[in-house]
Amino acid sequence: MSKLKSIIISRTDSIGDVILTLPMAGVIKSQKPNVKVFFLAKDYAKSVVLASNNIDEFLSLNYIENLTKEKQIEYIKNIKADAIIHVFPNKFIAKLALKAGVKNRIGTSHRLFHLLTCNKLVKLGRKNSNLHEAQLNLELLKPLGVNININLDDIYKYYNFNKFKELPENIENKLSKKRKNIIFHPKSKGSAREWGLENFGNLIKLLPENEYKIFITGTHEEGLLMKYFLQINSNRIEDLTGYLSLSELISFISKSDVLVAASTGPLHIAAACGIKAIGIFAPMRPIHPGRWKPLGERATYIVKEEYCDDCKKTGVCKCITDLSPKLVYNKILE
Repeated sequence: MSKLKSIIISRTDSIGDVILTLPMAGVIKSQKPNVKVFFLAKDYAKSVVLASNNIDEFLSLNYIENLTKEKQIEYIKNIKADAIIHVFPNKFIAKLALKAGVKNRIGTSHRLFHLLTCNKLVKLGRKNSNLHEAQLNLELLKPLGVNININLDDIYKYYNFNKFKELPENIENKLSKKRKNIIFHPKSKGSAREWGLENFGNLIKLLPENEYKIFITGTHEEGLLMKYFLQINSNRIEDLTGYLSLSELISFISKSDVLVAASTGPLHIAAACGIKAIGIFAPMRPIHPGRWKPLGERATYIVKEEYCDDCKKTGVCKCITDLSPKLVYNKILE
């Protein structure tokens, strides 16, 4: 596909998934530097998408959904994309791209509606794959004639994630110039198994106060869920729950030294920013680190190295909560 001039990458799910999709644009740009890359996502992921220098333009799913059917088709037509990659299967977008006449429509063969809406099908099943999510995403570049023979440990080099907004002075001043700034993101909005507030509390006790300034991040709602935890640790932590916009959170993470979290968006943001990102994982498929570990020069993870799927039955993930704070502390020191 040598005449490719513009492409739409469509990923309309969560922030962590969007982050792990961004290297696709970097790989395209590295081999086809003149191609214009549009990224279609939900509005709440916009700050993440635009933090990558590989993305030329953000397309809002929310905006498109609010147009009339005729205007929706006209909107996609006016982009004049030569191809669209449905990284996250979205029936509405798949049908719209077909109606708008996008010439090359790439999707997986495992979705019935892709058989009806896509003309470039990639045999790809995610659930039982041994590949990392970022590798699975790159598989969808094959119909474009893009070389995807890239080592997993090198994929982070294609993030080009460094276009951050300047922090307001009142937020910038919270960062310590004398101590290491470390972020704990204990909650996951249900997207991952969590390590537990008791473990985070014990980790706080292990960190010397004169060496580390500790911040707790999360949404306002998560802050309410952690109210007691935040109160009893108020002498050691600074509560930023509900305080930062997403663009501010990204910039704040980029200026920090360490982030500790489960398999969440902020973990992958930290990895893409190049700071030490420590992920705490369950060994259960399909949420294990082989599929979702953070990718970055200083990214790492902790997992119980034995098969366990008890939380499929109970919802309580002892394989995570039994991981000791000392293990995480040692990772911070590495």
